[in-house]
Parts: sequence; C-alpha cells; structure tokens
Amino acid sequence: MAVRVKICGITRAEDLQAACKAGADALGFVFYARSPRHLEIAQAAALVAQLPPFVQTVGLFVDAEPAFVEAVLKAVPLDLLQFHGSEAPEQCRHHGRPYLKAVRMREGTDLVKYCADFDDARALLLDAYVPGVPGGTGERFDWDLIPTGLSLPIVLSGGLAPDNVAQAVTAVRPWAVDVSSGVESAPGIKDAAKVAAFIENARCAANTFKP
Repeated sequence: MAVRVKICGITRAEDLQAACKAGADALGFVFYARSPRHLEIAQAAALVAQLPPFVQTVGLFVDAEPAFVEAVLKAVPLDLLQFHGSEAPEQCRHHGRPYLKAVRMREGTDLVKYCADFDDARALLLDAYVPGVPGGTGERFDWDLIPTGLSLPIVLSGGLAPDNVAQAVTAVRPWAVDVSSGVESAPGIKDAAKVAAFIENARCAANTFKP
C-alpha cells in the first residue's frame, strides 16, 4: 500500500521547493483570511508557477463566496478544491472541479452519511473538531471514530507530525495524510527537516503493509 502526502499551508517559495524535493504528492494553499497561512491570489499564483510537474495543487476554502472561488480559479491553476467549512454538497459541486470535503471529527460524526451526501467528492479529509475553528489547529482526534469500509477514500489530518505519522498510517491506513502545523517552525513557516521526516516516516510505515 502506498500513502500519499499533502503538505498544507505553503506560504514561501523555499518551503514549496523543500516539500517537492522531499517527495510531497500535493501542496495546499490557503484562501481563508483568518488563517496565519492565508495567501492573496497573486501570491498563490506566483508560488504555483514554481511547481515542478506531477505535484498536485490544492486550494483550501472556508465558506467562501462562489465569486471568490472563481476569482482564484481564474488566476491559480488548482487541481483540487478543499472545502473546510459548512458547505453543502451543491456548493462543493458548483465549480465543476474535483474536490475534497473536510469533516471535523467528534463523537457522533456520521461519516457514512457524509459519504452519501458528498458522493462525488474525491475523498473526505478528516480533521479534529475544535469549537469556532475550521481547522489547522494541530489537534488530534480519536482515530477509532473512523469506521471501516467507507465508500470514499480518507485523507487523515489533525495533529499529525513526524513523530506520530507512522502510527497514524498503521492505525488508519488512509489514502493520504495531510499536515500543516506539525511540520512548522512558526505559523506559515515550514521546517524542511520536519517536512522530509514526515514524508519519510509516512512512506516507511505504509511500506510495511502486506498486499
């Protein structure tokens, strides 16, 4: 089993290059003004223009107006949209682009229903529930809340870091893992050594699985 790795919250060219060099499959760019990793459209466009081939670009939005999402799409060639707010299925589908739907996990979260409601999503991205914060908190949730046999792939997020990503991959066996604050030296500033260790540890854990 392979596991894919997304490094989210890229704000600097040097962090982009370090993540790509370390083997990241996807990079996330945040279009949410209240995040310390927020980018203006022009900043994101300049960063994405520096990407090497075969690295996916993911744009993160939180209850954004459709016109704003369209403005981003006109300037930034995003491969995937990630909706991290309370967006309804119709809002996620509105732009005609592949998308991920983030789910803030807590006791009682019905992932089977999410899979049914967002059945055309490429995956569900699971993050920790923290009241009043849409994500990126660095908090971990109880992985036992994830049922087996879901109809959509799972992207695991929330509180992951180089020292626990192998445990996460082994326990959950997600399609991909997503990290932001767990590989930073400061909000929005990635630590190249942590990024490399995160990717290596995730991949090494996945390589131990039997076919």
